[in-house]
Amino acid sequence: MLTFRKSLIAAVFLITFIFLLRSSHSSAPQTPSSASTGEENDDAAAAAQIPEPRQAEKKKKVTSLPRLSSEDIASMPLRERLRYQFPYDLESKFPAYIWQTWKYTPASGSFEESLRPFEASWSELHPGFVHEVVPDDTAFHLIRYLYASMPEIQEAYQALPLAVLKADFFRYLILLARGGIYSDIDTIALKPAIDWLPQDFDRSTIGLVIGIEADPDRPDWHQWYSRRIQFCQWTIQAKPGHPVLRDIVATITEDTLRMKREGILTKSKMDKSIVEFTGPAVWTDTVFRYFNNPEYFRDENGNAKNITAMDFTGITEHKKVGDVVVLPITSFSPGVQQMGAEDVDHPMAFVKHEFEGTWKPEWERKIGTQ
Repeated sequence: MLTFRKSLIAAVFLITFIFLLRSSHSSAPQTPSSASTGEENDDAAAAAQIPEPRQAEKKKKVTSLPRLSSEDIASMPLRERLRYQFPYDLESKFPAYIWQTWKYTPASGSFEESLRPFEASWSELHPGFVHEVVPDDTAFHLIRYLYASMPEIQEAYQALPLAVLKADFFRYLILLARGGIYSDIDTIALKPAIDWLPQDFDRSTIGLVIGIEADPDRPDWHQWYSRRIQFCQWTIQAKPGHPVLRDIVATITEDTLRMKREGILTKSKMDKSIVEFTGPAVWTDTVFRYFNNPEYFRDENGNAKNITAMDFTGITEHKKVGDVVVLPITSFSPGVQQMGAEDVDHPMAFVKHEFEGTWKPEWERKIGTQ
């Protein structure tokens, strides 16, 4: 027979046990109920290698999207699923990430010595940032983790037949999902990202920072460049979920899967050049499509704007269009000695691209040559 004291002790023990059980369930991470495969473990491991930024960033409230069932989400067009999966919060801070990709990490003995000063420049000028050089053999696991609910994006990435195409696609994918700065491995940071924008710019109104790669003010420009004004994509700063990134990810995915279905997606047989498929031409087109999309921009009469290359030719200072800041050619292409670009010591010079040709076959690259 239980005494009052024993009953009281038993009740306290039971309440404590229930409380601890509920706490353990609420704090446990949500994981799929199905048994994980080795590949899923690889995806999770790849994601786990990327820590959170050391800079404390107060997250602002994002406009909540309606709760949808998995069936509803699966039936959406790709662009809408991307919007739902990666909502865009303009008022948030730029994430303190620097993303680069290469065959090896800097910790590997195979990492080219000629690239070490380039890679180190980004860490040295951004001490509070997480700086990740994502190796080729990890990139797909990371993409599969970030885009687990979008098998067509995973399929498109795997189907790309050239390393340069995958490298191009990766930069858009990682910035859409995580934001921060992407910069090619053969770039040198000249100034920290905090100095890329004037101090009086309200960063809560800016979601994308890009630079001009080419401004060929000559009648035969089309013989040398793909676009009259061409935006570079070797360095991009973005907040996650930006509509330009959403659009280009969907565009590349759709083009890739179309060519795959048509049997024309091989190293020697594609119906688009690299520049037009994943490079600066399609990037430039996507940016201009955003500028001229009435869903985002309208003139004083409520009509779609007509923003063209002529709005950016010859600029020497920052130019803000909506939530996008376009930097002059000097900012990401100093020292090219053409098209109005100033030298690396100019106040507007932020990143130097060494044009090492990392995307080319090894025998055509400058890396490793004397």
